[in-house]
Amino acid sequence: MDNLISLVNKIQRACTALGDYGEATALPTLWDSLPAIAVVGGQSSGKSSVLESIVGKDFLPRGSGIVTRRPLVLQLHKGEEGSREYAEFLHLPRKRFTDFAAVRNEIQEETDRETGKTKMISSVPIHLSIYSPYVVNLTLIDLPGLTKVAVEGQPDSIVHDIENMVRSYIEKPNCIILAISPANQDLATSDAIKISREVDPTGERTFGVLTKIDLMDKGTDAVEMLEGRAYRLKYPWIGVVNRSQADINKNVDMIAARRKEREYFSSTPEYKHLAHRMGSEYLAKVLSKHLEAVIKSKIPGIQSLISKTIDELETELSRLGKPIAADDGGKLYAIMEICRSFDQIFKEHLDGVRPGGDRIYNVFDNQLPAALKRLQFDKQLSMENIKKLITEADGYQPHLIAPEQGYRRLIESSLITIKGPAEAAVDAVHSLLKDLVHKAISETLDLKQYPGLRVEVGNAAVESLEKMRDESKKATLQLVDMECGYLTVDFFRKLPQDVDKGGNPTHSIFDRYNDSYLRRIGSNVLSYVGMVCATLRHLIPKSIVHCQVREAKRSLLDHFFTELGKIEPKRLSSLLNEDPAVMERRSALRKRLELYRSAQAEIDSVAWSK
Repeated sequence: MDNLISLVNKIQRACTALGDYGEATALPTLWDSLPAIAVVGGQSSGKSSVLESIVGKDFLPRGSGIVTRRPLVLQLHKGEEGSREYAEFLHLPRKRFTDFAAVRNEIQEETDRETGKTKMISSVPIHLSIYSPYVVNLTLIDLPGLTKVAVEGQPDSIVHDIENMVRSYIEKPNCIILAISPANQDLATSDAIKISREVDPTGERTFGVLTKIDLMDKGTDAVEMLEGRAYRLKYPWIGVVNRSQADINKNVDMIAARRKEREYFSSTPEYKHLAHRMGSEYLAKVLSKHLEAVIKSKIPGIQSLISKTIDELETELSRLGKPIAADDGGKLYAIMEICRSFDQIFKEHLDGVRPGGDRIYNVFDNQLPAALKRLQFDKQLSMENIKKLITEADGYQPHLIAPEQGYRRLIESSLITIKGPAEAAVDAVHSLLKDLVHKAISETLDLKQYPGLRVEVGNAAVESLEKMRDESKKATLQLVDMECGYLTVDFFRKLPQDVDKGGNPTHSIFDRYNDSYLRRIGSNVLSYVGMVCATLRHLIPKSIVHCQVREAKRSLLDHFFTELGKIEPKRLSSLLNEDPAVMERRSALRKRLELYRSAQAEIDSVAWSK
């Protein structure tokens, strides 16, 4: 199982490198789903010394008061026997530290870079990896020490700020809490135990560590605490003996300090029976073993989170579109493919695959007939106008049987009014086609990626529709002009028959212009106009569909494609200019997707080999 911890460390490093650490998302990040150990304790409780004992190196800043002012995410990687020991910081990639005094200095300097040379704190973590054949695979997070009062140079809120920062780490269900308490203080007042109990009341995630056992008053010991009688935890308490300040001043190394620690527990009568489970070496092994067990239990949840996140990343990448080609030929091909996608979506709207095309039929079936019915011929067919036009058409010689020229003028002046509804139908369909163009543009995902191309395609499509509208108006108005220019002969052939049935052509010219006669003419004209309206009601839609709808389906972007081949390379590139934020987002998503896929493959392989 040791390879599982190593794998988790590897994934955590990749997460932090990609900024997938602590990112606010709808779901927990991969980092949040991976178990880690947070070290919690009051200021000067011995936290740093415990960490150094686990690592076996003297590498943390020391001093009085608040020393740890930023979270330190420490990843330990067990190397091959005889391999070289070194450290790496995330903020200094490819730089290896073999001198651990330099590591201490860098931690201090990186802290100061964020907080300044003050006693302020920052929640921005420092990420440090240590590679050594003498460590166990672990991820430890050293948090600022809890305090009860603000000191000079700190805001009054520092107590709550540190507590909230610590809580943000240890309240995560995958966090293992390492609660550090000094043995020479009452456990009832332990800051670490207090905050651990708040977030982990059952103690399922808490390990208690007692420090400064060797500094207890004479005649007292920590046996009750170590045996769990003073305060019981689910896991046994572990006692450690850190280096004293004198040892540190004398540069006593960790190997000697561990040996001295073992001798202390084995030689002190009160602790002899507990010596086998005391000391920093034992603590590291217990934590490593527990971390293995936790990781093993969390594998199904981690796999589920990774699968779900991969799906979400792929969906977002698909929404953002593919990156553009570098060469002109590739760019031209990309533009053509995007335009074809747009054109296909536009046709699908017209053909009913997508909504919108039915609104064009509504123009033909409701709007045009209603407009034709609303036409008013009162002015053209008033008694006064009929008499006027017929008299003018007769000229100096009255008509003999039927006033043919008068009929023509009356019919022509009435039919001209049909041009209004005909043009309105053309404009209505044009407006609907424009709406479908805009809808198709918004539904073409790749066009969202390239604002410049989106504008050009939209303008080209609308320009084509306008030309089609102009041609459609010509053709549609020609239909009306044709009806005006040539009257149906059968209509006139009825008139003599009507005269034979009751008309009397021998009446004087003045009798012929009486109201009854004029009303009959007006009725005949209205009947003929009605017949023409019924005909045009069917012909106008056919003309519009032929000139606008079918033409739009056939050649909406033909002119744009022709011009595209003449565009200079520089302008061609400008059409595919992306929003820099989108490019950056796509790059970050692709890297994150690669990380999650790699993590998925590696976790699956380890899970299957169990």
